[in-house]
Amino acid sequence: MVRQIKITMPDEKEVLSPAGIKAGEALAARQDRVASFPVAAKVNGAPVDLSHSLDGDAAVEPIDAASAEGLSILRHSISHVMAQAVQETFAGVQVAIGPAIEDGFYYDFEYAEGFTPQDLERIESRMREIAAADCLFERREVSREEAVELFRSKGERYKVELLNDLPADVKTVSLYTQNGYIDLCRGPHCPSTGMLRAFKLLHVAGAYWRGDERNRMLQRIYGTGFATQEALDEHLRLLEEAKKRDHRRLGRELDLFQLNDEAGPGLVIFHPKGTLLRTIIEDWERKEHLKRGYGMVIGPQILKADLWKRSGHFDHYLENMYFTEVDEQSYGIKPMNCLAHMLIYKAKIRSYRDLPLRYFELGTVHRHEKAGVLHGLMRVRQFTQDDAHILCTPSQLNGEIRAIADFVGYAMGIFGFEYEVELSTRPENSIGSDQDWELATTALEGALRDSGMTYETNEGDGAFYGPKIDFKLKDALKRKWQCATIQCDFTLPERFDLHYIGEDGGRHRPVMLHRVILGAIERFMGVLIEHYAGAFPLWLSPVQAVVLTVTDSHIPYGREVRGRLLDAGIRAEGDFRNEKLGYKIREAQLQKTPFMLVIGDREAASGQVSPRQRDGKNLGSIGVEAFIDLVHEQCKQFK
Repeated sequence: MVRQIKITMPDEKEVLSPAGIKAGEALAARQDRVASFPVAAKVNGAPVDLSHSLDGDAAVEPIDAASAEGLSILRHSISHVMAQAVQETFAGVQVAIGPAIEDGFYYDFEYAEGFTPQDLERIESRMREIAAADCLFERREVSREEAVELFRSKGERYKVELLNDLPADVKTVSLYTQNGYIDLCRGPHCPSTGMLRAFKLLHVAGAYWRGDERNRMLQRIYGTGFATQEALDEHLRLLEEAKKRDHRRLGRELDLFQLNDEAGPGLVIFHPKGTLLRTIIEDWERKEHLKRGYGMVIGPQILKADLWKRSGHFDHYLENMYFTEVDEQSYGIKPMNCLAHMLIYKAKIRSYRDLPLRYFELGTVHRHEKAGVLHGLMRVRQFTQDDAHILCTPSQLNGEIRAIADFVGYAMGIFGFEYEVELSTRPENSIGSDQDWELATTALEGALRDSGMTYETNEGDGAFYGPKIDFKLKDALKRKWQCATIQCDFTLPERFDLHYIGEDGGRHRPVMLHRVILGAIERFMGVLIEHYAGAFPLWLSPVQAVVLTVTDSHIPYGREVRGRLLDAGIRAEGDFRNEKLGYKIREAQLQKTPFMLVIGDREAASGQVSPRQRDGKNLGSIGVEAFIDLVHEQCKQFK
């Protein structure tokens, strides 16, 4: 008699099935299938291939291709097909690693000649042939020694290195084969290549083996894939739109900023309009922080290395820091603002009546980012954070976290963003006791629950000194950007011996919250530029109105109008060149100026202006004061 096992389905129904039944067969037998396109399954919470045999009682659920986890599996399977296609098309290519990433996948190859756009077309064509052949992804487990010998015989030294670097207690590894092509992978994968229909190779970039510039430069081919062609087409449309919105291009065209190799990589030079945009954002921040009881502080750019050793940065953040020497004393150029804020707290004895204390600084920091990750305003080496540190009693922690979350929600609404929330837990490289980490994590979880916020848990991605809540804003193209952060820290107050006098007259340790609302101002500006495609809302526009004269005879009145606008606090420019009006209007539209005020004979004679919006809508002739009131009315909620 065949042994029966009990399988628990996602709806908690239990069915009896013969031992050895495959996970995919168990799911297919259900009449009320949840997943329309399962690519893998979870057995007792662990992802497995649909061909995985069930030998004992188990809870089984499908992983649908359209889910985040399913897309990751689908894309990783496509990367294996790409690796096969590359090696079959180009002789002598060695494969390295090929993971799924947020919006697609990549695979690194050693190929001295480099891949061209035409090569990508050939690779993709071969991939489609492999997909059409509907070859099975077959898993087998072998000893590590057998795997090493296999890849050594194939001349795949990168795979051999990966195997040799596995921990000593790893005795077996898994290999996946499709149509005779073998790759090292822990899986799971789609059942067959026939499921891989909607994919596209995107571009090639250089990448150092294991991200270390001392290693060989490899060729990284990026691609993307989806469960349906419709989803792929929409993604490709958004990628094309993203190219049009690229903040680096718009930064040049709108004369906002420059990145100049003469100054150095990752260092931004802001032009007048970009500086004005940044100032508008920072002034808004100062006002909003003062309303919420924050004290403004400023810390030095360099602090003695001994302080960075005490904080743990020297041991856990050294590779990202810059150092200098003054009077034979080593100093660290600050990558974070927290140390000076703790010294401010320690400047005098604190009572429980003083808490919470909220210190806010628009603090400029420097971090040694690798050249390969620098990207416009999004990843730089010098940037300014809207940084704050809150020191409070443990009983105040919940209320302070919730207040920050409310602040973030308000800010995202003001700037026009939706957002998602993640809770990131203790990383492997961390400081502090297990008890402190548990207290900090519990505090963040409790505040999120009490605020009624939906969140995902991101295991192991906290800061080295504490867990954190990350707020990820979503832009007009549905992309996610790291924005606000709340980090709960019991460790640094301990290391710097911070204390307050409690109601009982004894010394107690405060808790420290590290937080930003917009994050790095440079990065936030880059996201804003792309979100609005450079056409900023009226209150944010560096230039809100430009006065356009028809002929030279209108210049005196044009100057008068501009002066009245400036006196009223409206950011205005004048275009008094001897050019045709149509040309001036097109120029202003390309600069994405919200209002163009045309000055001709009628306006000069009547003392009025004719506002034209950047979308082409004409508002007719109105008085200058009426236009000023119009601008003030549209901007009043942001004042």
